[in-house]
Amino acid sequence: MTRRIVCALMLAALAGCSSDGKVREPAELQDIVNPKIKPKTVWTARAGVGSDDYHSALIPAVETDAVFVADVRGRVYAYDPRDGSRIWQTQTDARVISGPTVSGNAIFLGTMDGEVIALKRADGAQYWRAQISSEALAPPVSDGTRVIARGGDGLVQALSAVSGTRSWVFDRSVPNLTLRGLGKPVIDGALAYIGMDNGRVAALRMLDGQPLWEQLVTAPAGRNELERLNDVDGNLLLDDGDLFVASFGGEVVRIDADSGQILWRRELKSYTGLVRVGELVVVSDEAGVVWGLDAGTGAAAWRNEDMKYRRLSPAQAFAGHVVVGDFEGYLHWLDPRDGRLVARSRAGGDPIRARPAVGENLLYVYNQPGRLSAIRVD
Repeated sequence: MTRRIVCALMLAALAGCSSDGKVREPAELQDIVNPKIKPKTVWTARAGVGSDDYHSALIPAVETDAVFVADVRGRVYAYDPRDGSRIWQTQTDARVISGPTVSGNAIFLGTMDGEVIALKRADGAQYWRAQISSEALAPPVSDGTRVIARGGDGLVQALSAVSGTRSWVFDRSVPNLTLRGLGKPVIDGALAYIGMDNGRVAALRMLDGQPLWEQLVTAPAGRNELERLNDVDGNLLLDDGDLFVASFGGEVVRIDADSGQILWRRELKSYTGLVRVGELVVVSDEAGVVWGLDAGTGAAAWRNEDMKYRRLSPAQAFAGHVVVGDFEGYLHWLDPRDGRLVARSRAGGDPIRARPAVGENLLYVYNQPGRLSAIRVD
């Protein structure tokens, strides 16, 4: 049975202590002189208890008609993206841990008890519930025909989007010790791309789950199981026909999405996903240093250590800037050209762990205790 580390606790320890046992204090925030932009909170809404004390993959799903969020107590909400008024609320009576994601007229959620739940987008009524092999730590994703769901035991399962019946299973062993969490699968046409706890990425055929290719991102290395952690937990970035992948094993890579061939490697340890901004991909490492890497070569264009050890959220691109959240509810806004901090705002005083979501003109931030904020940049 795989032993899974509670990521929130382990990563806090990694951020808080160095290898020699010295305490790593979060970087003290410095005043930003003459901020270049002025982020403004347009509206806020209370969406249950959020992820509470759990490390989860609960992230807002933004569509033109609604912003959808869920909390760990099984409540799912739909809000008007313009003013935050509630459109509907439903109770699933489940311990929801991942999602929601939207495909067509359906919303999909994953639970701690190994269920995938499909709801109607219009009003939150239930379509179906299906049991998978273990805790559904990754947000389920769908192409309208099949739903790709992942359990903490390493199994990838395809379910019918209509009924929830199982179509196929892809099975790979996982290490004895892994981070708690799984990256969201990426569907592109006939293929689904999966990052795994064994440090590999696979391209699976949506039709039958057969692998087109598998590629090792980082081989495990170290004297003990903790040092050999090499999970691919952050979301994969599919862009310009290639996959950009970050591994906790210590490398960021660019992979040809058709062949699985690695085009470049960059030594960098991360458990968050990447975001593309112009000619750069931006990622934060396990220490909270934010990097801008040349998408073509992997060379470092810049690095910013101003938020070191502040337990950053995955980076997002919005309004021509890069934004990351931290453990005190701050949003840090960086100029993607050189990585300089150009503004700072706050979405409450609680941790922001989920990647902010982008709408037409607003950025949506869902913090740990369930506050949803919509932010505009003037």
